[in-house]
Amino acid sequence: MADKETLRVYDAKAADYAKLIDSDTKENPYLERFIARLPTGGRVLDLGCGPGLAATRMANAGLQVDAMDGSAEMVAMAAQHDGVTAWQATFDQITGTDIYDGIWANFCLLHASKEAMPHHLAAMVTALKPGGAFHIGMKLGSGSQRDAIGRLYSYYSEPELITLLGAAGLTAGETDHGRTVGLDGTEADWIVVAAHG
Repeated sequence: MADKETLRVYDAKAADYAKLIDSDTKENPYLERFIARLPTGGRVLDLGCGPGLAATRMANAGLQVDAMDGSAEMVAMAAQHDGVTAWQATFDQITGTDIYDGIWANFCLLHASKEAMPHHLAAMVTALKPGGAFHIGMKLGSGSQRDAIGRLYSYYSEPELITLLGAAGLTAGETDHGRTVGLDGTEADWIVVAAHG
């Protein structure tokens, strides 16, 4: 079940969030690496698409992009971009089998509860074509808590995340780490993992 307070924050701060991630999306080596792993004209899911900046980059690269987000304001922004099909949905509404050549889950599943995470990953693996590309970005840490502006976060250690991906049937490849300031104004450590089904 989606966290209503987290979605309320994103609806209220959609424009601020778009400004925050604009430069990160334009110069994102992980997005370029993800795109390079996909077949020409492949179909991708941008999970938790936000304002649609990554989805637009993927569409410009010739991919068929399905973009979904739980925030109505984010979906409205994403839908304005050419080549992007966007709709409002939550993680527990992922369905289908062998649909996507790739799934881009960049710093969105960190808002899923720890209890629901295995179910969400299993649904994504089912929707992913065999051998399909999977990208995930998460904040590092432990436990769950709300940030200064009310968003719910679930934190994972690197070994915990790799184990979780493996249990869902994903094989982790390259990992990268960083530390940046988020929408709430605080610095946080993060990890991105390039995996495949």
